[in-house]
Amino acid sequence: MSFLKAEWRKLAIANYFIDPKVLVKYLPPKTELDLWNGTCYVSLVGFMFLNTKLLGLPIPFHRNFEEVNLRFYVKYKEAGKWKRGVVFIKEIVPKPALTFVANTIYKEHYQTMKMSHSWLEFEKERLVEYTWSLNGKKNTFSLKADLEPTVIDRGTVAEFITEHYWGYTKAGANSTFEYEVTHPRWDCYKVTDYKIDVDFNAVYGNDFAMLTDIKPVSVMLAEGSEITVENKRKV
Repeated sequence: MSFLKAEWRKLAIANYFIDPKVLVKYLPPKTELDLWNGTCYVSLVGFMFLNTKLLGLPIPFHRNFEEVNLRFYVKYKEAGKWKRGVVFIKEIVPKPALTFVANTIYKEHYQTMKMSHSWLEFEKERLVEYTWSLNGKKNTFSLKADLEPTVIDRGTVAEFITEHYWGYTKAGANSTFEYEVTHPRWDCYKVTDYKIDVDFNAVYGNDFAMLTDIKPVSVMLAEGSEITVENKRKV
């Protein structure tokens, strides 16, 4: 049985170039940075968890909620083959129980904050917005996009960003937890405008403060799908 089943929907994704040296200390043991055409990326991602079930059971008041995370991309070689995955710098959710379970069982880096979202459809475009507050400061990631999604082309940076199916986190000084995330290929909406008002230093630490003042290389809106998070194992 999967550890978690849910839907991830309306994934707003902003991708930034970053110096690989910044990420070295965050690398779980036995993983390597996964680069796209020699370039290292970090991504700010906001989305909705919907219809969430833990070990097959819906948890009252914890089925639908926002998440915003900052993540980067890694790979792990097993039996001569590379597995492509993500490492989270921090995952923000609105409910303390979610933070407790994720940090205790998966050794992730969740933090609870007040959050909200808005999904609006107009005649010719859609608006998707995610907000989260820390120490009275409201952080916002919003974008405008086309109404109809399109297929993500193979061999593109959009495919690279969305096609990572493993999660990795430090389990100890020399060990790593690995878990599989399953989902079909996603469609993507063309983004026409966006706004990112985030205090990266306050939310994610000094290593990522520079992101506050630079523009992302690309901004995406993926439709998402049903997903599963499988049970962890130590590698």
